[in-house]
Amino acid sequence: MKTQHKNSKRLVSKVFEDVFDKYDLMNDLMSFGIHRLWKKNLIDWLNPQINTKLVDVASGTGDIAKLFMEKTNYKSDVFCVDENENMLKLNKKRFHKNSKIKWFCKNAEKLPFKENQFDYYTISFGIRNIENIDNALKEAYRILKPGGRFLCLEFSKVKNDIFKKIYKTYTKTIPQIGKYIVGNSEPYEYLINSIEKFHSQDELFKKIQKHNFVNISYKNLSGGIVAIHSAWKI
Repeated sequence: MKTQHKNSKRLVSKVFEDVFDKYDLMNDLMSFGIHRLWKKNLIDWLNPQINTKLVDVASGTGDIAKLFMEKTNYKSDVFCVDENENMLKLNKKRFHKNSKIKWFCKNAEKLPFKENQFDYYTISFGIRNIENIDNALKEAYRILKPGGRFLCLEFSKVKNDIFKKIYKTYTKTIPQIGKYIVGNSEPYEYLINSIEKFHSQDELFKKIQKHNFVNISYKNLSGGIVAIHSAWKI
């Protein structure tokens, strides 16, 4: 079992090492650009206030950080966490004029922050790649302030049977798209498998519930291709 976890972790690392400089392009191709609308939907639902602090885990190319800063008129702070050092270096250059966004090359299961520090915790398309989701949820709860909010955007389970068949047919093409873009299909085969094996909306709901969060809810986007889960710390 430990060997499987290590192999999966290495493959996840390889996915993002291979695509860090083409990450946005790959996301656009994989989702027809809809991932940007999904992320905007997350920020709209979060409805952040000015002079607050967000930690964005698995921050990728900083889409959530950018949307959050725009929503709060650049009067809040964002702490972006990602394990991919090359991605973070790219982001530091991209956002070098914004001193209110800070970058940390750390693991979601062991965050370098004190408890009760953040108003909001977001994670987009990252939780299914975490080796131990329970540890990550414990960390999320620990660093949120009382009254803080957790939001997770992740691939989920399509509800409509006809749409499910169409979506499954499309996802089979993604490894070939990956091969065309970055010259390697294997990491994308892992990505598709990880989506298929990941928790349903209700299963993730119950997992979040185990870690003392309250007022948990979720909403489906694009027929359940993705879902946003929301929860609060009291």
